[in-house]
Amino acid sequence: MGAILSSLFSAGSTADASASSSEPSSVITFHSSDLWQRHFDASKQNPKLDVAKEFGVRAMPTFVLLKQGKEVDRVVGAKKEEIEKKVKKNREKPKLAA
Repeated sequence: MGAILSSLFSAGSTADASASSSEPSSVITFHSSDLWQRHFDASKQNPKLDVAKEFGVRAMPTFVLLKQGKEVDRVVGAKKEEIEKKVKKNREKPKLAA
C-alpha cells in the first residue's frame, strides 16, 4: 500500500516523506519493513481509537482523502485509476469568481 501511495503522491524516500509541492503531506510511505515496524511499534503507545473506526472503514483497502481535516472523497478497493482521478480532482484549488 505504501508503494501505491508513494507513487500517487510523488513522496520522497523517507518514512516521514512530504509531497514535492510547497504544501505539507500527511501521507507516510515506508520503503522497508524495518521503517514500518518502528512506526507500528510507536503507534502502540498512542491511546487513541483505531483510525479505521473513526472513518467508518468497512473494507480494505479504503483510501480516505482529507482536505483541511474534512473528508472530501473516498475510494474503496485498490482502483489505481480512480484513486489518481480523485486525488487530481481534490488537489486542484477552487477558482475564484471574477
